[in-house]
Amino acid sequence: MTDFQNLAAAVLAGNPAASDDALAVLRADDAELMDVVAAVGRLRRRYFRNTVKVNYLVNLKSGMCQENCNYCSQALGSEAPILKYSWLSPEETLEQAGAGIRAGASRVCLVASGRGPSRRDVDRVAETVGELRRNHPDVEVCACLGLLQDGQAQRLADAGVDAYNHNINTAESHHDAIVQTHTYADRVDTVRKAAGAGMSPCSGLIAGLGETDEQLVEALFALKELGSDSIPVNFLMPFEGTPMAGTWELTPARCLKILATARLVCPDREIRIAGGREMHLRSLQAAALHLANSIFLGDYLTSEGEQAQADLRMITDNGFVVQGSADELAQRAHVVETGPTIRQRGAGTGVLPNA
Repeated sequence: MTDFQNLAAAVLAGNPAASDDALAVLRADDAELMDVVAAVGRLRRRYFRNTVKVNYLVNLKSGMCQENCNYCSQALGSEAPILKYSWLSPEETLEQAGAGIRAGASRVCLVASGRGPSRRDVDRVAETVGELRRNHPDVEVCACLGLLQDGQAQRLADAGVDAYNHNINTAESHHDAIVQTHTYADRVDTVRKAAGAGMSPCSGLIAGLGETDEQLVEALFALKELGSDSIPVNFLMPFEGTPMAGTWELTPARCLKILATARLVCPDREIRIAGGREMHLRSLQAAALHLANSIFLGDYLTSEGEQAQADLRMITDNGFVVQGSADELAQRAHVVETGPTIRQRGAGTGVLPNA
């Protein structure tokens, strides 16, 4: 039986987890689930204290994608009854983003379906980012526009984009089973282009795509090696009208173990509970916050999420604070500004000891 506390202590001491360690967490018995959360949660607290980063998605262009990703409701051949529309105007984007920012989001993720942007598309997004920056100068901006061509990453970075999201989605050894219109190497190349332009690389995965335990661990170590600063962990939403409709491989306990494994492998990275959390984690969403330090607020690209106020209440009810909120800033100031209290009692004084 694995001693999860000792495993977490070893990682805290600077000894990176190995593949066998990750598999032990992923394959933990359900009876050990809370032991896993308690142990691996120590890593989350070490690097992120009790803060939760809140992110908000704006789908700039929905549907009509020419890629054939089997899991995606926007993909070529998908018959999922989703909203389909062309580019939002900068004004519409600002309105949508503003709602998330007012609800507490510190990062806005601007997403557009498609294989990748044209030069005109990049210029359009750059204009939108400029408007967003002028109205909300403190918000982080992440773009997710698909595969990038040479020069496009730098154009986005120069426009003020802080981070670029492009998920590897699954292990290299499983990639061709879920999409055939682009390669795993294409995805890795885009993440590297983003990082090379100075944007924070954001790349994650989708669990429940028919991958093995070994392939899930393979993907997590690949993300670590790729240097992904932010790792969204999505759980497959099996949309009707897609090739993966009716695929239900996940349980709430399994999802919790996946998040624990991600934290063990990448202890100091932002682990974000992303699409499918409401559907698959269900009543264990609060427990997941003890492993992940980031969530999406509100709706997703083509599906609805929980009410924002319910999510914010879940965060505070469980002893966490929203990153960038008044509560978190006050907490941070107290930690930074309050030094040790100099002893003025006990030995060496005429005052009774504190005993």
